[in-house]
Amino acid sequence: MRLPAPLREGRLLRRYQRFFTDVELADGTVVTAHTPNTGSMKQCAVPGHRVLISTADNPARKLRYTLELIEVAGHWVDTHTHTHRTNRVVEEGLRQGWIEELVGYEIRPEFRYHDSRIDFRLEKPGEQVLVEAKNVTLCCAPQVACFPDAVTTRGQKHLRELLRARQEGYRAVIFFLVQRGEAAFLAPADAIDPDYGRLLRQVTAAGVEALAYKSIVTPTETRVGARIPIFL
Repeated sequence: MRLPAPLREGRLLRRYQRFFTDVELADGTVVTAHTPNTGSMKQCAVPGHRVLISTADNPARKLRYTLELIEVAGHWVDTHTHTHRTNRVVEEGLRQGWIEELVGYEIRPEFRYHDSRIDFRLEKPGEQVLVEAKNVTLCCAPQVACFPDAVTTRGQKHLRELLRARQEGYRAVIFFLVQRGEAAFLAPADAIDPDYGRLLRQVTAAGVEALAYKSIVTPTETRVGARIPIFL
């Protein structure tokens, strides 16, 4: 997926009130950028980190700038999760055949399932798959990405819905898009949300599939890369 262009480089000064960041540009100007991420952004929203921001010309916007990428441990991390960017990146991966376990399906985004909305329903003759996508920006140990970065009752609900779907005959997949370039594995963040970790192990033991793919992030695009193992 192509990112907005051109992007301006700066240095993160602080994140506050969840959706705001102050960024110092190369010329010393300090601007406030919208931060489209509801998570903790632990390890990412760190003062001093290099960032890339986009500029909007829409006069109706309260903030002209949007935080797009943060450099962490020498790798760009796409922390922009509002407006369904994660889903758009995963959808591109599905349509391009980059996710080998999920090739050959008709794709329907935003599928209503009981009282939830699942990110994707995939369908081909004789098989339906429900896929829920999660964006991963945290590492809990060297080379080990982990999810979530904060307690997520919503994420727990999605796991329960996937288990329900599996029991109703669907193939069900929890898909982790790992943004940390140094990550070689994924694990549940038990120290942050032990209930999510327990539930993830429970549902995968009952037939829900868990997939983790690293993203490839550059100043011009974010796209699905290679699969990495999950340690439960």
